[in-house]
Amino acid sequence: MTERSKDRPWLMRTYAGHSTAEASNELYRLGLAKGQTGLSVAFDLPTQTGYDPDHVLARGEVGRVGVPVSHLGDLRRLFRDIPLERMNTSMTINATAMWLLALYQVVAEEQGADLTALQGTTQNDIVKEYLSRGTHVFPPGPSLRLTTDMIAYTVRHLPRWNPINICSYHLQEAGATPVQEIAYAMSTAIAVLDAVRAGGQVPEEEFGDVVARISFFVNAGVRFVEEMCKMRAFGRIWDRVARDRYGVTDPKKRRFRYGVQVNSLGLTEAQPENNVQRIVLEMLAVTLSKDARARAVQLPAWNEALGLPRPWDQQWSLRIQQVLAHESDLLEYEDLFAGSHVVEEKVIALTAEALAEMDRIEEMGGAMAAVESGYLKGCLVASHAERRARIEAGTEKIVGVNVFATSEPSPLTADLDTAVQSVDPAVEARVVAALRGWRDTRYQPPFNHPRPCKALERLKTAAAGTDNLMEATLECARAGVTTGEWAGALREVFGEFRAPTGVSSAPVAVTAEAGTPLALVRTRVARTAADLGAGKLRLLVGKPGLDGHSNGAEQIAVRARDAGFEVVYQGIRLTPEQIVAAALAEDVHCVGLSILSGSHTALVPDVLERMRAAGAAEVPVIVGGIIPNGDAEQLRRAGVAAVFTPKDFGITEIIGRIVDEIRTANELAPLEVPA
Repeated sequence: MTERSKDRPWLMRTYAGHSTAEASNELYRLGLAKGQTGLSVAFDLPTQTGYDPDHVLARGEVGRVGVPVSHLGDLRRLFRDIPLERMNTSMTINATAMWLLALYQVVAEEQGADLTALQGTTQNDIVKEYLSRGTHVFPPGPSLRLTTDMIAYTVRHLPRWNPINICSYHLQEAGATPVQEIAYAMSTAIAVLDAVRAGGQVPEEEFGDVVARISFFVNAGVRFVEEMCKMRAFGRIWDRVARDRYGVTDPKKRRFRYGVQVNSLGLTEAQPENNVQRIVLEMLAVTLSKDARARAVQLPAWNEALGLPRPWDQQWSLRIQQVLAHESDLLEYEDLFAGSHVVEEKVIALTAEALAEMDRIEEMGGAMAAVESGYLKGCLVASHAERRARIEAGTEKIVGVNVFATSEPSPLTADLDTAVQSVDPAVEARVVAALRGWRDTRYQPPFNHPRPCKALERLKTAAAGTDNLMEATLECARAGVTTGEWAGALREVFGEFRAPTGVSSAPVAVTAEAGTPLALVRTRVARTAADLGAGKLRLLVGKPGLDGHSNGAEQIAVRARDAGFEVVYQGIRLTPEQIVAAALAEDVHCVGLSILSGSHTALVPDVLERMRAAGAAEVPVIVGGIIPNGDAEQLRRAGVAAVFTPKDFGITEIIGRIVDEIRTANELAPLEVPA
């Protein structure tokens, strides 16, 4: 087969960004030089949740899981020497998506770009933030308005831009089955498209252009045959929705367009070298089948369960894609699975089950109603609990974790503290100082714009009315407004939203029959409560800072509840002060903190100090998350009773350890009851 007749390769990206705009710009230019064909921008949590770096909730989070972007100057530096007109840029941003797109457009204008040529994607799927990732800000109604306003604006002014990426990726990370992943993503797309149509900003005859710009961002797990079938089912359902519900007659506009990052949930801290073959298998799920092939792929690095990958680790993941696309013969053939009765049967089954679940959601009033009722979140927490239970029971095998755990020392992790990249703690202070400098000088040349307060007042007026918010947001961007100011103005009008946690409604996932590990831990919980003269042991599960990845915290909360604890869990995005106040008010016996963003070094000591100052130093504090060995030792020296990381996969065992720490803290003799 000639080179000309090959299928073109997918866009190749690596998800990158940390510390500062300057450091991230260097990463992007390096990646492009190595053969990346698109950019995928990771923003830090303050940027994603609409806070400036000097906000109290931003402490410890600045530049940790992405690049901080506080204003137009930051985005200029982020894309310095990168011609946006020739770039395809994916931005992982949701609640503040409109703001980041406005900044991106203004930088492109300053570069002299033709706006109609800009290509890329703003993630902008707020539903999955309520369900899994936790960077939502506003209630569902206003959030949907921000999304629909963006869609209407881009279809008219940025016709090659994907204004939303419906994300089933994060649903799978939160425990979704393939059926749930399809059904919840499709229901979200329907909610968005129905809102755009009802809003009346797009003429009916142009509505096919809206449907054509909807893209998806999916997950691919290691069960790669099932995952490939899932992608084919996705395509069939989307074609049906576009044709039957929205009357799109052009098959090209009904095409299911998706990008993918393969599964990070399945990456292991134990024997992390096994993650390489997991990543390869997962990539095959979305590349082997031409009829259901991803058009953009980004792969995690082998060491993401350990911490922030280094540039070399990201290069390795990029090279995996390049070897498959350029060395193998994959792109020389038509679809490899056409005519397979095995594949067809699986696709038919997935399609039928997903459509049935979509009908259930429709009967509830659609995706937004199913979010507000807690139905979707409860289903995900339950599915995740069932998966964890299968892993603990050994019926779902994870190589190197619950089977074949005997291992030679790995040269990749011989020095764990250098196996990942660390963010200099001094970065935050520098970013905060630069932000304050921006605020002090934005009224001077080269700006000389009307004061930001005028632009913000226009934004609030538009938000209180019915005008499309994009124009007012562009004015804010040009006037030097900051991320926190833009989001703060909308908070004043729209308010904030705390999504349901799904913990109270999650069913029991692990049996507690006599002799089972959970039954034995229940006995220890009851005995310890009796020894302390308490009706029940009380555990506070806290999520300090802006880290919204709540899956681990939810699973601990559910299992502790099933073990007989009274669990206090107030959800995400709490300050250390709020967590300590809740611990004192509820008179808890243990405080458990969950942090995956890297902010543990700042936030955990703060909680400890506040507990001591409040006279509650005897209450043990435990911590779970992605925590390097060196940091774990520091936390223990600071007074943390126990540190749990992804290698500690046995949740029932963790609950048993919590009981032990409560007994130790209260000078009770150990219980001779095995966990």
